[in-house]
Amino acid sequence: MVRVSPDPDSTHFRKLILKHPIDVALVGIGENGHLAFNDPPADFETEKPYLVVDLDEACRKQQLGEGWFPDLEAVPRQAISMSIHQIMKSKKIICSVPDKRKANAVKSCLENKVSPEFPASILQDHPDCALYLDEAAASLLGSGYSFN
Repeated sequence: MVRVSPDPDSTHFRKLILKHPIDVALVGIGENGHLAFNDPPADFETEKPYLVVDLDEACRKQQLGEGWFPDLEAVPRQAISMSIHQIMKSKKIICSVPDKRKANAVKSCLENKVSPEFPASILQDHPDCALYLDEAAASLLGSGYSFN
C-alpha cells in the first residue's frame, strides 16, 4: 500500500477553490452526525477549505459496516475532508441520508440547536439545502416535517 501525505493547506488547493467556488455540494450525514468527515465535535470556525481529520471509532466502524474496507484495521484513522465552513459556502447543498442506522443522527441534527456536537446540524443555517431521507432515516423525526 502506498501512503501519501497530502497537504490540504497547500496554496494550490486554496487558489483553486477561490477561483472556482462550489455551486453544489453533495453531502451525507454519518451515523454519529458527521458531515463529510467532520466528526463531532466539528470545527465550525476554521476557514481552511480542506482539513486532515481524525476519524473517531464510530466513523471508522461505519466505513467498515458499509463495506468499504475488509476489517477495522484497514480503515484509515485520518481522512481529508472539506471543512464545514467550505461546505456552507456552497451555493446549494444536497444532502442524502439513507437507512435506519442513521435515524438517530438525523433526529439529533434536525431537532437540536446548531452545535459542533451535531456537525450536520449546521445545515439548518444554509439558505438552500435540500435534505433527502428515506422512510427509515426519517423514522424518528417528530411532527412538523413535510415529506414529499
